[in-house]
Amino acid sequence: MSEGKNILLCVSGGIAVYKAAALTSKLVQAGCAVKVIMTESACEFVTPLTFQALSRNEVYTDTFDEKEPSSIAHIDVADWADLIVIAPATANIIGKLANGIADDMLLTTLLATTAPVWIAPAMNVHMYDHPAVKKNISTLYNNGYRFIEPGEGYLACGYVGKGRLEEPEVIVQTIQSFFNQKQLLKGKKILITAGATKEKLDPVRYFTNRSSGKMGYALAEEANKMGAEVTLISGSDHLPKPFGVNLINISTAEEMFQETMKYFNHADIVIKSAAVADYRPKIISPEKMKKKSGNLVVEMERTKDILLEMGQRKDQQFLVGFAAETNNIEQYAREKLKKKNADMIIANDVTAQGAGFAGDTNIVTMFHKDNSVKELPLLTKHETAKQILTEIVLKLGDD
Repeated sequence: MSEGKNILLCVSGGIAVYKAAALTSKLVQAGCAVKVIMTESACEFVTPLTFQALSRNEVYTDTFDEKEPSSIAHIDVADWADLIVIAPATANIIGKLANGIADDMLLTTLLATTAPVWIAPAMNVHMYDHPAVKKNISTLYNNGYRFIEPGEGYLACGYVGKGRLEEPEVIVQTIQSFFNQKQLLKGKKILITAGATKEKLDPVRYFTNRSSGKMGYALAEEANKMGAEVTLISGSDHLPKPFGVNLINISTAEEMFQETMKYFNHADIVIKSAAVADYRPKIISPEKMKKKSGNLVVEMERTKDILLEMGQRKDQQFLVGFAAETNNIEQYAREKLKKKNADMIIANDVTAQGAGFAGDTNIVTMFHKDNSVKELPLLTKHETAKQILTEIVLKLGDD
């Protein structure tokens, strides 16, 4: 499935450049069109001629070397790529990219592209473990970049540890897996809500719940991989933004209602996985409430029921809700399915081991309006997301 795909290989200056030459050859053998950008330092290890011969394409090394008057090279190649791989990625390149620096052809192109970018670090074990490098990697991950982890073993500097550029064969397999993903949702617009809302009591206190948003984020990321146009409305602000997703951060239940309704009419599939507050303080104090003797009574009022509202308004949308329960799972899920006019309710027992809040796994059961039921075993939240989305595709095909 990678055959015919355009891969832009960005090569920065480290001894592992020799592996990038082998990677170029293997990508070409796999049927990819490969173009290469090299930093000035990379050219000290292997000449551009090597990559030109292996890729059968011109190699880019200088932002100002414009051979085609009709186009700007770094914009042209940035638009050309289906996927960009930085291999090897030095600590220097990672640091500059994390801080938006564009002082050469490679970095300028990376800032100009909208294609997915994978980074394959290669450096000394202590450099890889340095707090500054870790911070830069975290920044890039949160910005949507993805990493091909380095391997462990003997390094060119003589140390033994983590920092070796991953083997070219493994990188090619990773690329092929990426392109092999079935585009089951291509052309579909999906609206997903995730995380917990926060309802203010005063300037320092609020009511919330334990939802982390991980399930909704996994759904958004996997839906994007399946080709969907995804909008994610989230009460969580601590998770990395899923690549290629339109992320809208909110805080309160009212804000989530307003943003959800903005996008609802244009969605083909709506998945409400957010844990929205059912109640909020009726009166919000403009100043911090001070301790007093005796008990405190806070009067609460109902928030809007977003799933119910969508169920009443839906036209062509396939509507999915979540039911996080502690008992009578099937009864409550079926009642919710009917009351909210949903097409599917995904229920889980949050007291079960591996299915609670904030974890990386889940155990869910899918209840459909046609009375069919499908149970999933303990899976990672990303695997659960894939199964849920595949089930939605099957149900859409039955309609």
